[in-house]
Amino acid sequence: MIPRDVGKILVVRLSARGDVVFASPLAGALRRSHPDAHIAWAVEERTADVIRHNPHLDEVIVWERAEWKRMRRSGRWGALFRVAVDFFTELRDRRFDVAIDPQGLLRSGLLAFLSGAPVRIGLSPREGSRLLMTQVVERGGDPRRIASDNIHLAEALKLDTGSFEMEIPRGADEVKMVDRVVRKEGLGAGFVVACPFTTLFHKHWLEDRWAVLIQQIRECTGLGVVLLGGPADRTAANRILGRVAELPGPTAPLVDLVGGTTLGEASAVVSRCSVLVGVDTGLSHMAYAYGRPSVLIFGSHTPYLDPPGPEVVILHSGRPCSPCRGRLVCDGRLDCMTDIAVARVLAAVEAQLA
Repeated sequence: MIPRDVGKILVVRLSARGDVVFASPLAGALRRSHPDAHIAWAVEERTADVIRHNPHLDEVIVWERAEWKRMRRSGRWGALFRVAVDFFTELRDRRFDVAIDPQGLLRSGLLAFLSGAPVRIGLSPREGSRLLMTQVVERGGDPRRIASDNIHLAEALKLDTGSFEMEIPRGADEVKMVDRVVRKEGLGAGFVVACPFTTLFHKHWLEDRWAVLIQQIRECTGLGVVLLGGPADRTAANRILGRVAELPGPTAPLVDLVGGTTLGEASAVVSRCSVLVGVDTGLSHMAYAYGRPSVLIFGSHTPYLDPPGPEVVILHSGRPCSPCRGRLVCDGRLDCMTDIAVARVLAAVEAQLA
């Protein structure tokens, strides 16, 4: 599907954070298969830090989608029109030969189409962008396997998938930021990262249990806990921390970085942790990319169920209704998450530390 002598390739994987993590091996597979090509990646600004330092890319093109939405909501149609024209004019001026859309959404398909690339290859679209592609790869792969859609696409494109590893290198400033936090907070002996937050409520584990787990990790392991999340998670973080404050307090550090880091800085924190415990969210999946041990709590959404290696432990209720993908056949009780007790998670964390 990709000409052997291709000059310029554009990958359009705009979001979400975890999905960009899963798709990151495509950059290396393209580079090994087309070593002389110029390879670019188009991504939204809120997920750009995931792919920004990938060594196989010549260019990262950032679509400021959030700013465009603000212009639309405030009625600044003239400014939005000018920004959009400039963005797509510059994109077409790059003269890509091939655009690859592993996302399969209307917005990713439209961006691939407006790039002007004469060859546009998309993973089977979910939102009607099939007509914007010149070639479509039907979805496949093993849903129990991490990044299976992307491996399936790479194989269909005849790419070198011999080493299909996730790569999320960090910048020097991000690494220095983690060094400062470790020194300031006394985390030199190691620390556990907790990632309780996602954009979808039915992926969440119970906040009361997070509070108890954080306290028990600090008490039973003697390690500090670093809480990570974005600005939108601040209210939920305050609730969890408020409950933690009500419990008998061990002396190990508890570091609240929710909303206080960039995505790149948060991922750099993950790269240094002793163990990560989290739900189905982008930062949780980064632990595997960095080779860090992790304990993942999956319920309504299960992006994969076969642990990709011994450093990943997946806790899942085993209920036949899970994953329901948000359909919530339990009338919103989230039985698949309430099945998972604090003691089970703590035991998994301790085993990973051992």
